[in-house]
Amino acid sequence: MDELDASIVRLLQTDARLSNRELARRIGVAPSTALERVRSLTKRGVIRGYGAEVDLAAIGRNAQALVTVQLGQHQRAAYEGFRETVGSWPEVLTLFVVSGSGDIVLHVAVQDTERLHSFLVDRLATRPEVARFQTSMVFQRLHNRIVEPLE
Repeated sequence: MDELDASIVRLLQTDARLSNRELARRIGVAPSTALERVRSLTKRGVIRGYGAEVDLAAIGRNAQALVTVQLGQHQRAAYEGFRETVGSWPEVLTLFVVSGSGDIVLHVAVQDTERLHSFLVDRLATRPEVARFQTSMVFQRLHNRIVEPLE
């Protein structure tokens, strides 16, 4: 990635709804150049998609937690089955496979702490792969929306 590519990625992360014409104006190139660069970044997998950022509280998901899950078995089938099923649950925003004392970390968001308790006890704890889990409530979240290559 050169500086022009980095500028395009930075601008689109700030506002993915920029028109090609406006993007080209901001980076100081012809619209055809901007369009070709965006196509190239997409083809190379640098830009993987576009989406809307949603305010969780505005849609009634007022309770967030990070749940560290330790699996009972450490075979690929156990990981894959767990990831496939639990990763598709609507409460789960992100699923991380990690190292350390846990195997999986889930970022979940639900309506309230009562619903979180139900999620943990009635859904997560009933999964056969789960040996134990630990929950940490999220009180504030700062999300860095601009990701750039590191030098």
